[in-house]
Amino acid sequence: MPVADPNALNASGLSATESQKLKERSPEAHEEKILQAIKELYSSKASERSYEIYAPEAVFHDPVGIAEGIKAVREQFNGLAKLFPRADIPKFRLLENPPSVPKSKILIDQDVDYYRDPNASSPTKTVNSLLTLETNSEHKVVRHTEEWNHHRETTSEDGFLGMLNENRKKITATVTGMFISQEPPVKN
Repeated sequence: MPVADPNALNASGLSATESQKLKERSPEAHEEKILQAIKELYSSKASERSYEIYAPEAVFHDPVGIAEGIKAVREQFNGLAKLFPRADIPKFRLLENPPSVPKSKILIDQDVDYYRDPNASSPTKTVNSLLTLETNSEHKVVRHTEEWNHHRETTSEDGFLGMLNENRKKITATVTGMFISQEPPVKN
């Protein structure tokens, strides 16, 4: 994987250094439902209600895949819960938007501890991410971008290799959808 450019702007429109320094803020009333759903999705506890935050045409883009449409978004998070049946969120910070970032973008800095064995005493992997949630006028998420350690991922705008990487992500999301149910995994 190529080394991330620390000066490249992430989905928030800021560099990783800038977004990592943002202060925490309290949520607005219309953000409460979105934040609760995000916590459910990332802690492998998705329910039908968790997906109500998304617009039908929502796009989820992370370092692994690009899921287009609510059906594909569901498959990604339902697949995550199958791969990691336990996930804990030790850090979840709603970030203050600087003047350059529109209020329609919700910025979250989070750490997620992922467990392949739900009974393990230590996580298989811990991931820090910047979540940039772009919302529409109905406060539905239309674009959900996850960037590990706040660093921008390559896109088709980055030339041929970026285009290849973006196409690989779309294929990964499509293949995941072939094997994952639309129903959130049942917890025992």
